[in-house]
Amino acid sequence: LAFGAVRGYTEDGQQVPAWTTMTGAFEHERNHGAEGDWKLPNSWHQSEKKIPATTPFNFVCTADIIGGNSGSPVINRRGEFVGIIFDGNIQSLTSDYLYTDRVARAVSVSGAAIRESLRVIYKADQYAAELGR
Repeated sequence: LAFGAVRGYTEDGQQVPAWTTMTGAFEHERNHGAEGDWKLPNSWHQSEKKIPATTPFNFVCTADIIGGNSGSPVINRRGEFVGIIFDGNIQSLTSDYLYTDRVARAVSVSGAAIRESLRVIYKADQYAAELGR
């Protein structure tokens, strides 16, 4: 069990926000030429205008994670599902030996992004409903 707060951090003098948005994923694709790993699937483009612009996509938090935490659920203090951990930032690699919440962050996909993707992009309302609001 790990706990932490959703919080951005500073890297190389630049503020890294705690949240990205679904709209930001499309902007990121355009900023990187929409090629290779940066290219979003056509199904996403067909649904781009149907997803609220401010829908959270990924977020970072101060939870102390190590390898093997990918797939762990993230819940809020009310016990509600809010995301799934899938990685840590580069600064979290030292957490196997020494943890600091100054810049080490667990990276999660937002439950809202999962629900909106299931509902709007993949037309899988029944699965979105199982994840709650």
